[in-house]
This record gives sequence, C-alpha cells and structure tokens, in this order.
Amino acid sequence: MNDDMLPVPRVVFPDQAAPESAYRTAYDLLSRRAPKEALEVLEPALADEPDNTGLLALRAWAYLIRAQLQRAEADLEHLVEENPADDWAQHALGRCLERQSRFEEALPHLRLAAAMSGDPDHGLAVLRVEEHLNRS
Repeated sequence: MNDDMLPVPRVVFPDQAAPESAYRTAYDLLSRRAPKEALEVLEPALADEPDNTGLLALRAWAYLIRAQLQRAEADLEHLVEENPADDWAQHALGRCLERQSRFEEALPHLRLAAAMSGDPDHGLAVLRVEEHLNRS
C-alpha cells in the first residue's frame, strides 16, 4: 500500500441501516469486502422480509466472503430452489460446494451456470472441477 494513502473506513451511517436501504448499503459494503458490516445491515432487514431473494443473495455473498460455507450453502440452496434459472445462485452454490471439496455435488450447478450465462469464468470453474474429479 502506498504510504501516502489512508484506508477508507467501513462506515455505516444510521440512515443507511434502515430496511429500505439495506440492499444498497449491503451491496456497497460487500463490494468493498466488508462482509461483517454487510451482515449487520442484512440481518434486521431479513427479519422483516425473510423471503426477499435479493437480500438472501447478498447474505450468501457475505457468508462466502467470510468462508461460512454451510450458511452460504443454505441460502444458496433456497435461492436455487426458488429460481433454478438464477445463474449467479447456481454458480455460487457450485463454488460453495467446491470449496468444501464436494466436487461431484458442485459440478451440476457449475455446468448449469456456465450453460446459462456463457461466462468464461463459469466455464473455467467447470473445467477445474472436472479435472479434479478425473485426478481422483
């Protein structure tokens, strides 16, 4: 880090924690790699709206960043069950399972996400898991 630069603090101002601002605030915090602070915003909002898929996706993202993989998996399974066409949730669930070394379970989700999105990173994830399974 440059000695002339100061790190930006991860601050949540009081009005940003309001339920109607939760998505925007949590997304901003997660994009700045502040999952703890994002979860502090998301939990009260999800208590009010437990089936809000946008908030659940952000909570899963926060759990993934914090490597709380079982919690992330639970949210992602719910999201995939609600909307199997959600390529982000499919890919995130596949990556979550891959990080737990559950490669056979991860592969179908990763393949589906790659087919739906056409994203090269999703395709690389499929190849990585297939290669791992072939070596086993």
